[in-house]
Amino acid sequence: MSRKSITATVNLSGAVAAPLPKGIEPELPSLAEAPPSGQDWAHEIKFDGYRILASVEQGKVTLSTRRGNDWTDRMPALAEALRTIPVKTALLDGELVSLDERGVSDFQSLQDALGGGSARKPRLVYFAFDLLHLNGIDLRGVGLAQRKELLAELLARVPPPFASMIRRSDHVIGQGPAFFAQAIRMGLEGIVSKQLEAPYRSGRSRSWVKMKCSQRQEFVVVGFTDPRGTRTLLGALLLATHTADELVYRGRVGTGFRESSLRDLHRQLAPLRDQKPVLVHAPSGAEAHDVHWVRPELVAEVSFAGFTQDGLLRHSIFLGLREDKAASEVILEEARPRSGTNRR
Repeated sequence: MSRKSITATVNLSGAVAAPLPKGIEPELPSLAEAPPSGQDWAHEIKFDGYRILASVEQGKVTLSTRRGNDWTDRMPALAEALRTIPVKTALLDGELVSLDERGVSDFQSLQDALGGGSARKPRLVYFAFDLLHLNGIDLRGVGLAQRKELLAELLARVPPPFASMIRRSDHVIGQGPAFFAQAIRMGLEGIVSKQLEAPYRSGRSRSWVKMKCSQRQEFVVVGFTDPRGTRTLLGALLLATHTADELVYRGRVGTGFRESSLRDLHRQLAPLRDQKPVLVHAPSGAEAHDVHWVRPELVAEVSFAGFTQDGLLRHSIFLGLREDKAASEVILEEARPRSGTNRR
């Protein structure tokens, strides 16, 4: 496939001839209170999976996480599917998910599948939502709308049966509030809204914003408790988030664990045990009598109902470990209102 044939129908203002970029940082959305409503925004489902940058160069595929870790060996089926795309070079941005019976992404099922702990074979799908490079052309300076046109044409050329594993993430233009309301009714994680004219910029962005259907975010694991009753291996995880100069205790999560996640947590926590907590104002006395402190290296994703007046989690549920996110980056996410057009 020639570059000319796939770029002839779009305006490529901002494109630059360049080699395939290596090790770039993905663009990340900022948390917002409500979705924008203008016609200059595209709205997508926020998937519950792993962000993956997929690089294709002369038939060689590299799959990288948002932290730059090479996970190609962990996703051989996806790598095989991407090799069938008829390009010389390409760089796609997307999310690898495991779909349940309703077609909704399930993060714990994805973890089980990648870790080899799944008894069934889940439907793993790579939802591509951006195209950053194609056949020697760097597209990051091109507007999102044009990048999405190129992506749609590119993915239309993926041959069966691989087309079922590599799909384009659909979007709607405008109607942000209605799209978000429908996502809530469907029990989805949230939505991401993106400015159609914006170029692709690495790092946290205000031209990409996310809205969550329920409260959930990452927390640093700083300890665990002994199991009780019929539970084995561990009872609850103690959680924290970073501020500018310290780790702040945010409470515990003791529900949502599967047997596979308990085994995996116990295995990863054992070598991290430490004598003292790394927290300022750590739990003490009776509240800490069965706590085992650990070095703050693991990141857990947790859903919750809110916080108490003391800043502790209410009705928290463990969703899984986030191998693709660094503990040092975990802060308490707070939605900010948008002002103006919020262009970067």
